[in-house]
Amino acid sequence: MRTRGSPELHGLKPVSRALALLPLVALALSAPAAAARPPDPPEADPLSDERTYTSWAHSKVTAPIRRRPMPGSATIARVRHLTGDGSPEVYLILRRWSDPEDRTWLKVRVPMRPNGRTGWVRDTALGRLHLVRSLLVVDRPGRSATLYESGRRIWRSQIGIGAPGTPTPAGRFWIRERLKVADPLGTYGPWAFGTGGYSRLSDWPGGGVIGIHGTDQPDLIPGRPSHGCIRVPNHSIRQLARLMPIGTPVWVR
Repeated sequence: MRTRGSPELHGLKPVSRALALLPLVALALSAPAAAARPPDPPEADPLSDERTYTSWAHSKVTAPIRRRPMPGSATIARVRHLTGDGSPEVYLILRRWSDPEDRTWLKVRVPMRPNGRTGWVRDTALGRLHLVRSLLVVDRPGRSATLYESGRRIWRSQIGIGAPGTPTPAGRFWIRERLKVADPLGTYGPWAFGTGGYSRLSDWPGGGVIGIHGTDQPDLIPGRPSHGCIRVPNHSIRQLARLMPIGTPVWVR
């Protein structure tokens, strides 16, 4: 049965170190941008620190996402209503700025290749802003994941990550989808989360999206068994489904 915001997955086929201090996590996860980005306007208001508070919104109308906050700037993508799996698309919002013509612009993370793309969209293209205070940190060397709420650790689990030939990429992503799986004993376990990150290949239907999901092969955790997705033991993914909301930033280091 499909419910709003939590569609089920049907017919899917297979395709220890805790982080004690969030400031150290932020430093460790800092990475160079995929491409040179124009600087933000100095007066732009921060709407997310992606550690203890993060803003996000669904789309309201389709609109261009521009490289700079100005009408004539290059379009890098367009706001869309749905993800590839049919869930309402989620845009993580970093900054807000009003231009000299009193137009309000929002800087958003864009779910597309290459990872790490950001752009500016008019505020009229997005709906009501939501606020989350959670953060999921994925420690690839330690094969573990830790969920924080307002800087406090509330969940931790061993995980499986991408094999050497199909690695789980590092970067800053976010939770776009929360999906209850039709067959809880199948490949994806009882729950799956779609993120805003992409790899060369992944276990996710259609390939590409970095998913976080359960597994029918718990003996391979911790390890590197996947095509890019993050595998979590089923008892732990059930806990995560109760604790981690849509819009949660995901930092893979």
